[in-house]
Amino acid sequence: MTDVGWERELAELRERQRAAEAMGGPDKVRIQHSKGKLTVRERIAGLLDPASFREIGSIAGSGSYASDGTLTGFSPSNLLFGRGRIDGRRVVISGDDFTVRGGAADASIHEKLNQAEQMANELRLPHIRLLDGSGGGGSVKTLETSGYTYVPAIPGWNWAVENLATVPVVSLGLGPIAGLGAVRLVTSHYALLLREQGQMFAAGPAIVSVLGKAVTKEELGGAEMHARSGSIDDIAENEEDAFAKARRFLSYLPSSIDSLSSRTPTDDPTDRAEPWLDSVVPRNRRHVYKMRRILEAVLDAGSFFEMGRNWGRSAITGLARLDGWPVAVIASDPTIYGGAWTADTGQKLVRFVDLAETFHLPVVHLVDIPGLMVGIAAEQAGTVRSGARALASVYQATVPWCTIIVRKAFGVAGAATANHTRFRYRYAWPSGDWGSLPVEGGIEAAYKAQLEAASDPDRLREEIEERLNRARSPFLTAEKFLVEEIIAPRETRSLLCEFANLAAPLRRSGRSAFGCRP
Repeated sequence: MTDVGWERELAELRERQRAAEAMGGPDKVRIQHSKGKLTVRERIAGLLDPASFREIGSIAGSGSYASDGTLTGFSPSNLLFGRGRIDGRRVVISGDDFTVRGGAADASIHEKLNQAEQMANELRLPHIRLLDGSGGGGSVKTLETSGYTYVPAIPGWNWAVENLATVPVVSLGLGPIAGLGAVRLVTSHYALLLREQGQMFAAGPAIVSVLGKAVTKEELGGAEMHARSGSIDDIAENEEDAFAKARRFLSYLPSSIDSLSSRTPTDDPTDRAEPWLDSVVPRNRRHVYKMRRILEAVLDAGSFFEMGRNWGRSAITGLARLDGWPVAVIASDPTIYGGAWTADTGQKLVRFVDLAETFHLPVVHLVDIPGLMVGIAAEQAGTVRSGARALASVYQATVPWCTIIVRKAFGVAGAATANHTRFRYRYAWPSGDWGSLPVEGGIEAAYKAQLEAASDPDRLREEIEERLNRARSPFLTAEKFLVEEIIAPRETRSLLCEFANLAAPLRRSGRSAFGCRP
């Protein structure tokens, strides 16, 4: 018989590829669209540069066959993954296909999940996860189909954890996510949920209802709740918004720890001065101001990308650029508890410093911190331990660090302006106010006996406060060189840009002493 080539096999390959591209079939795709959701293939196309996706394991799945071995049907795996590009840079992308068994484990091939994580790690490429469903989590149907059960183990988890210390990881929650999918979502450097469309929970409403509590998906795991708890970093209004946020986050970071973030061209002058900054901080220390407005004035115009806005709210964290150089930004928000650190503020700062240290981002810290939050609720929340961990993370950091003391810096939290044992690239505004304890709160403790014995305690308190305020001037601190320099606030941008240019050649690629933790 004459050898006629491999046309039959090539035809079968094309047939299998068409079946895989059809995902769960037209009916399941219509259901996905009826919910206002894109399919996984539409999501990949919407996020990546056009025609850049190279799928791996495209025909992995489950086939059915006639008695003669002819393929009669094919159901693809519900996890897609492969390589692609974002703004010309190579990335790894994986996505759950909700049209195939809703992302449950009995429709997945675990080795694909493992390979996606391992490829990102070994090729040193950012990994973007598009999550919609249990993301490889369990289904009780597995008992019926397999005939046995197992002790839990998570495929690829060692790579997922290692990637937090190696490559940027972004997870987008684009639908209801339960179990392992929820854990994968939060095990990221940047995680978001879609408003209303995305929810996250350890177990869904059906399981929770068995425990006697009927809840909706939104009540149990809505985006607003998880943004306030700190489980996610951001909320997206729709899928296109989620893709835009993912692309923007990645633009500040290198592809891995073995490279450095790139500088972006900018036409924002480094010597741009905003005169209104000289009067933005009120003279009355009890009055507040808008720190985000200051950030927009001193950073490259439009470059600030905030992360975690809805939790740990007395601290603002995000990525930005100075003269085009990417930097990590921490700033106090005096409109929230006066800028005092709560327990969740401490947790937020530890995670953010981890991010900066892992990817070699210089840190800019604008400070207005009256100290740790006090009171019964603060103690019950473990604020002291959380604050100590945040302070430790600041002292462990080795990346270049610049501090601008805008107003208050008191107590343990105030000591986290920077590691004082390193060279202090630090400036203070004339509104600077610092010490071990604010005068207003410390008088009652330090002068308790005198006040109790005084015939007119209120007048004595005023006299003591007036005396103490004379020693409160930041210029007296500068005289002793206990603060390096006091500047006109309008000069802040030029000094920050100078810092970014000084810091750029000091950055070193490679593994940091510690990496990010979930």
